[in-house]
Amino acid sequence: MKPGSAKNTQHRCAWPGDHPLNIRYHDHEWGVPQHDEQRLFEMLTLEGAQAGLSWQTILNKREGYRRLFAGFDVQQVAAFDDKKVDEMLADASIVRHRGKIESTINNARRILALWDKGTTLDVIIWDCVDGEPIVNQWKSLKEIPASTSESSQLGKRLKKLGFRFVGETTCYALMQAAGLVNDHEVACFRHRQCQQTETTNTEL
Repeated sequence: MKPGSAKNTQHRCAWPGDHPLNIRYHDHEWGVPQHDEQRLFEMLTLEGAQAGLSWQTILNKREGYRRLFAGFDVQQVAAFDDKKVDEMLADASIVRHRGKIESTINNARRILALWDKGTTLDVIIWDCVDGEPIVNQWKSLKEIPASTSESSQLGKRLKKLGFRFVGETTCYALMQAAGLVNDHEVACFRHRQCQQTETTNTEL
């Protein structure tokens, strides 16, 4: 059902505004517990790319990211070289920031290193909340923090493992997106739904 239809006249968090892409992301993905390694790599990349920009800008470029980063296939991205970086810097379908592009390639290599050690990005990320989502009870957007002790802990751990663009604010945004925390306003129709959903099966 399209944004603005009868089903979606229920109360929704304030942050999506009236932009259809934001609404679709909010209604189908944000806050749903996510454990798929490839999707977590995508979320980590997009949240890092957002630094200094609006989330709407990143959503507008999401398909460009998926195309240029091989659908976020970890092994393929880990093999990207300097020539590939230069090619991506010339493509306006993503944020043309060398540091952010190189960090994504680096992070793919760090995920491979985790796999070699017998663990996963999923395990590392969810460990910061002991494997269970934190369900908050915010009444309005202004109550939601930009970072928490858990996101700070996650950022420090990821940095120690060699990941880049993983500050505490970026990590908290990742935690929100991947459902480690349920930060939907309590009156939002998605607050209860996200508690009842184990993982997203919606491709946006």
